[in-house]
Amino acid sequence: MNAPLTAPLLPDVQSRPVPPEALAALQARFGAQLSTALAVRAQHGRDESAFTHVPPPAAVLFAQSTQDVADAMRLAAHWTIPVIPFGAGSSLEGQVLAVQGGLALDLTRMNRVLAVHAEDLTATVQPGVTRQQLNEAVRHLGLFFPIDPGADATLGGMTATRASGTNAVRYGTMRDNVLALEVVTASGAVVRTGTRARKSSAGYDLTRLFVGSEGTLGVFTEITLRLYPLPEAVSAAVCSFPSVEAAVRTTMAIIQMGVPIARCELLDARTVRAVNRHSQLSLREEPMLLMEFHGSPTGVREQAETVQALAAEHGGQAFEWASTPEARTRLWTARHHAYFAAVQSRPGCRCITTDVCVPISQLADHVTAAVAEADAAGLPYFLVGHVGDGNFHMGYLIDPDDAGERARAEALNAALVQRAIAGGGTCTGEHGVGLHKMGFLRAEAGEEALALMRAIKRALDPHNILNPGKILEGFAAPAVADRAKADGHPGSATPPSAATQRPQTPG
Repeated sequence: MNAPLTAPLLPDVQSRPVPPEALAALQARFGAQLSTALAVRAQHGRDESAFTHVPPPAAVLFAQSTQDVADAMRLAAHWTIPVIPFGAGSSLEGQVLAVQGGLALDLTRMNRVLAVHAEDLTATVQPGVTRQQLNEAVRHLGLFFPIDPGADATLGGMTATRASGTNAVRYGTMRDNVLALEVVTASGAVVRTGTRARKSSAGYDLTRLFVGSEGTLGVFTEITLRLYPLPEAVSAAVCSFPSVEAAVRTTMAIIQMGVPIARCELLDARTVRAVNRHSQLSLREEPMLLMEFHGSPTGVREQAETVQALAAEHGGQAFEWASTPEARTRLWTARHHAYFAAVQSRPGCRCITTDVCVPISQLADHVTAAVAEADAAGLPYFLVGHVGDGNFHMGYLIDPDDAGERARAEALNAALVQRAIAGGGTCTGEHGVGLHKMGFLRAEAGEEALALMRAIKRALDPHNILNPGKILEGFAAPAVADRAKADGHPGSATPPSAATQRPQTPG
């Protein structure tokens, strides 16, 4: 592990100008689907990260089909224009910021559920479909898609960041639930990876390679996902604790005993207070576990009784049930709004978030240390965690114009991540690397692994046009002159016509 461990306070903006001829070629192909209006570009030049003052992309293209994406990538490859895939814009680590300019490729209009195979428990969707939209489409079949990161993110963005969320302790992450992909490469080729079969030993696992690549290796145009039967019985409960440590040790006991709990969420007292004000609730303003149990009525009751007994051993009290669908929905909606509730508790602030994931046996020590450091630093913060799988989040609420507060928050973030990596954990359990955690990835993976990642990136995107400046430090595209020499034509050559650039999609 390298030391000292640091993260950038601001992204390294190195704009790559988009030639007027390139914009003209895009306009000729896409017409009104392409926008250079400042308001549209500004909307696609920000996300939920703490980064500010990053210039917007030069243009925004609203793709409506795989063909649109393929044609756009072929034109972008010809002109070496950066392309940033864009969904809901809810990323937290700067994944969709146009730090090198270029074209924002908005995929939200590709929002059709293409097929549902209920007997096989699979669905194929376009990348702009949101998780709530998919669940509405399959609920009448008695099915659901469990990955729930909180925000109603697009499934393309969730696949790109290898998202997880509140149900991951039982159902896994996007890595476990993506079966197949249709991907457009940097050259505009359309590639299919995986099948609807539940397993395969055929060749390299390209699906897993693309899942979590954050738009740096290809653009998703179709995603095939696992579905699950709706549980026969569902019950949710909240339990308050005298300390964060007591709540976390209860979680550790639940997991180590093998209780098949579906959700186990931690909120510290500050976060509960903010949630109460934001969502008009009256939860006890103490550290809290918010839990959910899935299964048969008998199984759910047994799980809950076991958990209640374990909680009591660690000082848990006020074990309360939310047994009706309306009560559960209200409770989980409040949990999902915890981030926004916390941000609203300090008007005008920005939130520097971090999420680490550690071995479950070390969870209490890591959470306790993070809270002690944040208290000592004197910064407002909030703590939430998908603690059932060792993943927790700290959010530091800073004045974006106060360099001292930003530096303190980054120092807290670095210390938290360094402990996680030293303990055999990871710098990010679900947010992804983006801009903010590139230095942390180097510390976690090491230079040899990073060199291998750069080799993969270079093989799939040799001119670094797919979401450049993200994940990998020190990756640069060849100079334009080198590109022209390699490709056998000058950079100003006439781009291929729409007729010649249409890819052949496998059937």
